[in-house]
Amino acid sequence: MNMKQKYLPHKDLPDHYQFIIFRTHDSIDKFVKKLTQQNMPNKKQQMAIDNYLDKSTNGAYLNGEILELLSDYLKMKNGVSYELYCFSIMPNHVHLLIKPLQKLATVMQQIKGGSAKIINEKLGRSGKFWARDYYDKLIRDEKHFDVVYHYIKNNPTVLNEAKASSPRFYSIHD
Repeated sequence: MNMKQKYLPHKDLPDHYQFIIFRTHDSIDKFVKKLTQQNMPNKKQQMAIDNYLDKSTNGAYLNGEILELLSDYLKMKNGVSYELYCFSIMPNHVHLLIKPLQKLATVMQQIKGGSAKIINEKLGRSGKFWARDYYDKLIRDEKHFDVVYHYIKNNPTVLNEAKASSPRFYSIHD
């Protein structure tokens, strides 16, 4: 398989949980673009990008009032577009564990399109807010579900207290 293709196909199965990561448009810098062009397994590539973005301030709009707006928006769509299990919001990217109730592409368009409109209005800006693509991984089994859940739950702990504002992590089961 040619790992240099620009976008990998998204897997979309009804009644299956999905792990999803999406990023702010301004977080995608030269280093992230370079990572996406390296010939490495997709999972390893996404982990490298995620680790980099955890430390980057590029596109870090998801704090304070914007963080709360996005958190409320994601919770509002629960039961409408998807069944929400949990999410974490980092300053420049979001992790979701959901079961889509519609086609994944439709769900992501609703999440990214609707939240971008609200966030751009609040920030007094226009144009692209979210990066074009997103990463998704179909949850295979209960063990995989647990690994992803704990990854999402613990991801905000990489932020120091000065950067950590609530609600970074949300679960309907905690």
